Amino acid sequence: MTLYDWPRAAAYGRVIPKNKIYEHADASAALKELFVSKVERIIWSYKLAPETVNLTGTKRVAEIQVLRVALRSPALNQDVLRAIDRAIPFPLIFELAHGRRIRTVAAHKRPNEVDGTSWVVSGYFEGDWRLEDAPRAPFPVALNMGALYERILGPLVEGRIASLISGMSEAPQALSTPAALEEPVSLEARVERAETLKTKAREVKRVEARLMRERQFNKRVAINAELRAIRRELERLAAGDPAATMMND
Repeated sequence: MTLYDWPRAAAYGRVIPKNKIYEHADASAALKELFVSKVERIIWSYKLAPETVNLTGTKRVAEIQVLRVALRSPALNQDVLRAIDRAIPFPLIFELAHGRRIRTVAAHKRPNEVDGTSWVVSGYFEGDWRLEDAPRAPFPVALNMGALYERILGPLVEGRIASLISGMSEAPQALSTPAALEEPVSLEARVERAETLKTKAREVKRVEARLMRERQFNKRVAINAELRAIRRELERLAAGDPAATMMND
């Protein structure tokens, strides 16, 4: 479950005008049209900060903002969320609402260590659609804002990893062994694993499509060998082999 019962003390409840997002995100005409056609309203629902949740801020996570985005249709181009992430200089948790349903979406967002003035934003991780009035999970217990961010974002990242692995033809056995769970893994490492899994899964599909189109026997043999190598990398990555991630750096 990735919908949390946010603290009442952190309630903010302010509407964010779309034009403010346009200004700060340097939005193109096409992006503005996406906002107009897909987004009904953006509400700054909660401000998770030291003074509202009684947790110490960290260098990377001073505050976390929770935004409710009311949609005109359930499908949303992630360029909209990326524009909002560019406009607001804090880690963001989106709650997308349509009809009587709601889902959590967020990217892993961290300060750029090179210039310190911009942000590095990963791909987006999505929770399942749930009924708006369904029970929410208790607010996570954490020692500081950085740990709170990990507790909030972690289930979304793990959900993506589990979904990608379940979509493989053969899930690796090592995933269920205690050895795979012995060492704690940082949020950044889990995000990297999820994104590499996604990239490799797409690569497998592209090579499979090439194989289906190819009619020459010698070329099919070469493509098959390429496909087996990529599948082996994907299986090692799914099993939690750190060397599989390193090979893609």
